[in-house]
Amino acid sequence: MENTPERILIAGAGPVGLISALRLSQAGIPVTLFEKEDRLLDDPRAATTHPATLEMLDEIGIAEEAERQGLVCEEFYFWDRPKGEIVAKFNHKLLADETKFPYVVQCEQFKLAKITLAKLGEFSDCEVLFSHEVTGVKQDADSVTLSVTNSDGPQEFSGKYLFGCDGGRSVIRKSSDIGFEGFTYPERFVVYSTPFDFEAERGCCYRNYYADPDEWCNLFKVAGDGPPGLWRAVFPTDTAQSDDEVMSDEAVQARMQKFFPKDGDYDIVHRNVYVINQRVASAFRLGRILLAGDSAHLNNSIGGMGLNGGIHDAMNATEKLVKVWRGEADDSALDVYDIQRRTTTHEFTQAQTIANKKRLETKEPEARAKNLQELRDISADPERAKQFLMGSSMLSAVRRAATLGLD
Repeated sequence: MENTPERILIAGAGPVGLISALRLSQAGIPVTLFEKEDRLLDDPRAATTHPATLEMLDEIGIAEEAERQGLVCEEFYFWDRPKGEIVAKFNHKLLADETKFPYVVQCEQFKLAKITLAKLGEFSDCEVLFSHEVTGVKQDADSVTLSVTNSDGPQEFSGKYLFGCDGGRSVIRKSSDIGFEGFTYPERFVVYSTPFDFEAERGCCYRNYYADPDEWCNLFKVAGDGPPGLWRAVFPTDTAQSDDEVMSDEAVQARMQKFFPKDGDYDIVHRNVYVINQRVASAFRLGRILLAGDSAHLNNSIGGMGLNGGIHDAMNATEKLVKVWRGEADDSALDVYDIQRRTTTHEFTQAQTIANKKRLETKEPEARAKNLQELRDISADPERAKQFLMGSSMLSAVRRAATLGLD
């Protein structure tokens, strides 16, 4: 396809970059997307798709397929792990008068990426270039230019605007000298996947949060390649242990048996360890460059808000860029994107994910008992439970963003 500046450029073919490309393509805007890998990777990272996000996926015609390939989850539970009891149950049915999607869909992010890529095949003016690694960016008053390396060597591509969706180590963000403020947790998170049926054997629902003063856990189910599906257990690591020690068979079985004792070893089909950050870019917009997804913000995975927030970035930014492209809004609309998404990232995603972690890991007995009792009280009161769900479903964040503008 001809390298013409009358295009939108996108760095990164994760779900955020692909969804940005799809929304723009559906509006008739030419797009070129660059991805350093030679294909989409089957990386089992994020899986939770919240009601607010399902509404957005429905707008671009992929919610139904995501639901078909995933698992529908109406409930989530908080557990007191030392006592082995459920503290609180929350049911998204309480949101039935607020959203078309009063449930969560557990659809792994690589499935969402593949669904979106397949949909992009309908648009002849959308080009997805694999094995094209972005190495730098520059801009002037009229255009933005990407430096890209592929099998033919260094090249340059020009466009009207650029979406930086190239992850937490974003070349776009770094090349643009945009700060990435926040902190890194001292412990990493380790994830183990197993086909063991926690629903039948342990009374779990598809999303479970275990509070424990020594070592908390998240446990949730994904569809995997089909029945019976897989259960993912997420734990904090011991900072004194190396990644190799954390991932060893002995450590895996010890950690799983401590939380969920059973006869015999667990069948572990996947394991990984992650560094966890809480960071937000100092700007989501710099001239003709827009940051979205992990390039713009990182948070811990408790509550499943990272990828969802990235999709919210994509939908918010593309909505405004379509209007700018068509002459229906001036360039200042992109400043509103920055204000809306950066504000709600701080107020909701960062605040809630940090609070979620503290809720599960609290060690002091009195504070821990207070946290668990508060969850009991909230879940027992339908009105308070609904407000809690409005936050966890990210509906409150989207509605808050809509109230923000340049004033």
